[in-house]
Amino acid sequence: MISNHSVVGSKIKGIRESKNISVEEISERSGLSTDQINSIENDQHLPSLGPLIKIARALGVRLGTFLDDNDELGPVVCRAEEHNSSISFSNDAADARKHMEYHSLAKQKAGRHMEPFIIDIQPTEEKEFKSSAHEGEEFIYVMNGEVEIDYGKEKYLLKEGDSIFYDSIVMHHVHGVVGKSAKILAVVYIPF
Repeated sequence: MISNHSVVGSKIKGIRESKNISVEEISERSGLSTDQINSIENDQHLPSLGPLIKIARALGVRLGTFLDDNDELGPVVCRAEEHNSSISFSNDAADARKHMEYHSLAKQKAGRHMEPFIIDIQPTEEKEFKSSAHEGEEFIYVMNGEVEIDYGKEKYLLKEGDSIFYDSIVMHHVHGVVGKSAKILAVVYIPF
């Protein structure tokens, strides 16, 4: 499996520079530290989805802009054999440990507001996770394994075939059951 998380950092930096926006301005607009933005741009840190959404908003672009290869105006078909590349995100900004591989299902679709992914969740022994929040909504369908969603003060255990739809403005975190892997279909809607 090819991981192209480094493409995300360079795209963010390229967009920021093309718009003549400083790291300090992005920091102010997004609420993220300049150190965090620099580490993302320089591929020293695997960001979670929340900070990426904040950076996209600060730059005035869709989240998908960081994932796009081409801009297709018509329908986009994603064939099974095309799932060989992924984007990695971390679940802990301090140590940049990746636990999810995101396979974009619409990276060539121009002007989209939904981001559909197949996500492979790697096994972990962690029991405490850093939650995040962002504008929009999320839908998750468990394809195999079991996942736990921390949502506000609640915890939801989902098994194969279960799904959940929630407002992502509430602090949340998605992870596999301790020590087990899982695969989910996730659709993230981000208003723009």
